[in-house]
Amino acid sequence: MTDHVLVERPDAYPGVQLIRFNRPEKKNAITRQMYARMTEALTAAGTDPAIRAMAFLGTEGCFSAGNDMADFLAFAMGGSMGGEVLDFLRALAGATKPIVSGVDGLAIGIGTTIHLHCDLTVSSARSVFKTPFVDLALVPEAASSLIAPRIMGHQRAFALLAAGEPLDAAGAREAGLIWKIVEETAVEEETLSAAARLAKKPPEALRIARDLIRGDRSDVLARIEEEAKHFAAQLKSAEARAAFEAFMRR
Repeated sequence: MTDHVLVERPDAYPGVQLIRFNRPEKKNAITRQMYARMTEALTAAGTDPAIRAMAFLGTEGCFSAGNDMADFLAFAMGGSMGGEVLDFLRALAGATKPIVSGVDGLAIGIGTTIHLHCDLTVSSARSVFKTPFVDLALVPEAASSLIAPRIMGHQRAFALLAAGEPLDAAGAREAGLIWKIVEETAVEEETLSAAARLAKKPPEALRIARDLIRGDRSDVLARIEEEAKHFAAQLKSAEARAAFEAFMRR
């Protein structure tokens, strides 16, 4: 079976660990197993001195369409959601090494909010960032309800997270969600090159600088837990079940 998450250390980019979504036939929708694989990679990177920076990439035309809807529907119908998503979010928020992400095309749900935890995000002009949480009778996750208003203000955060309005690449850059816009064919190279430049810097100085810039993350971790409680409750709600079933009938 094809690995839906590839974890690589590209020879051309020393010191960089790459986490790549590899499920293009499903628009890189993230399953529980994919979350577990990414958590393993983030945890291993934190204790490996040879890894000095990390990068996330999707596939051509799609970073990620978000959580796999089949997993959501199974939970809504009485199954177990498991701890894989929360484990990943905790590992992402607590990562001690810099993270660079590259987006080309669709970035939906967690495909958008993951970049709030990245230090640099490169995007193609054709990328679209959207979080249809409320449309699915859900609530924001990944501490996005805390981080997004901090970086883009209440109105743009509300438009993105509650109203479900999309952001194009230019809007995402203006809002502070992404760092720079490049040609779609250059996203991977720009992302990995940026990570490689970070990997060459004095690691302790970079760690301290990053911690100072990001600040104390206890409130971020607390918000992840708070959001998760509401998210789990909404997943079991009748309105969420109806929204998922309508989505699956499309």
